[in-house]
Amino acid sequence: MNPVSLFDLEKMAKQVMPHNSWEFVDASSSDEITKRRNRTAFDEITINPNFLIDVGNRDLSVSILGEKIDFPIMIAPAGGQRSIHPDGEQATARAAGSAGTLYALATSSGYSIEEVAEVATGPLWFQLYHFNDMVSELLVTRAKAAGFKAICLTIDTPVASPKERDIRADVTRNPDLFWGSLRDRPDLAALREVGIPDMADWSPPGYTGLTWDRLGWLKDLTGLPLVIKGVRTVGDAIQAAEYGADAIVVSNHGGRQLDGTKSSIETLPGIAGAVGDRLEVYLDSGIRRGLDVLKAIALGARAVMMGRPLYWGLAVNGEAGVRTALDILRIEFDRAMAYCGRTSVADIDRHLVSLPNEA
Repeated sequence: MNPVSLFDLEKMAKQVMPHNSWEFVDASSSDEITKRRNRTAFDEITINPNFLIDVGNRDLSVSILGEKIDFPIMIAPAGGQRSIHPDGEQATARAAGSAGTLYALATSSGYSIEEVAEVATGPLWFQLYHFNDMVSELLVTRAKAAGFKAICLTIDTPVASPKERDIRADVTRNPDLFWGSLRDRPDLAALREVGIPDMADWSPPGYTGLTWDRLGWLKDLTGLPLVIKGVRTVGDAIQAAEYGADAIVVSNHGGRQLDGTKSSIETLPGIAGAVGDRLEVYLDSGIRRGLDVLKAIALGARAVMMGRPLYWGLAVNGEAGVRTALDILRIEFDRAMAYCGRTSVADIDRHLVSLPNEA
């Protein structure tokens, strides 16, 4: 059966993925309240369609930090994809390029920065977890040399995430499937043995914190645009703008880190209103329908990122499966634009949606 929706793809993936792999992808922090809220909050936003408008020619393209992509759905950084499919991040990069969109490569990619760049045909960002200054400098300078277009710093994982389902399932990780960019650095083998940032015992050796006033140092290492991922409050969004970030991702990490926060879509309007004229604003966490994409753009996002569904696609059919996930969202988004009487992404405005507390 070919999946009709991402929910179909999710069911298909659960049937073929080993239990531990499924738990790693699906689980969220603590009671998983935030993960559920990411979906229910989207569902509670209603659409105000417009008709008798000529929508015969629709342009879904959008500019992201000066790079044009074919539709406003990017692939979020997500590590360990080789543990789901042997082609892992290379398959995802190829799928993103063939679909005409952008892929953000995770620090914990099973393939190295260079190995992914070799097969990519679309724009790439490099996502950074900051462990210490030496490792960060090594990784971001390699990313620039390989042609990556931006550095995407994830800020919402200062300590280990209590993903209790992982702990109960005694989920373990093969470091060789997560740390491709450090494969040729035996002197950093200790870092590779740690695992990934959402395991219960994560404590990176030699960690030195990265604070707002050091973002200039990070940006100066490459001169590339700096994207701050994991922004959940207006205050942090303002800090990002004041300290020179070029863009932010409004994100709660799909509920995988701190539980009990608002959904990303709930925090988006306030954040976009506060800083949307100073930097580009994107959103992730909970995107499952093309209609979700339209809702996010109407509330202030320039584009969104797709996370868990890329794993589902990989598990079901490798590169073609990831492409299927992207195509489903693109087709649904295109249809939603037509129903709302919009022929370009720039025409999507706040009047198209009503929040739960609005008449």
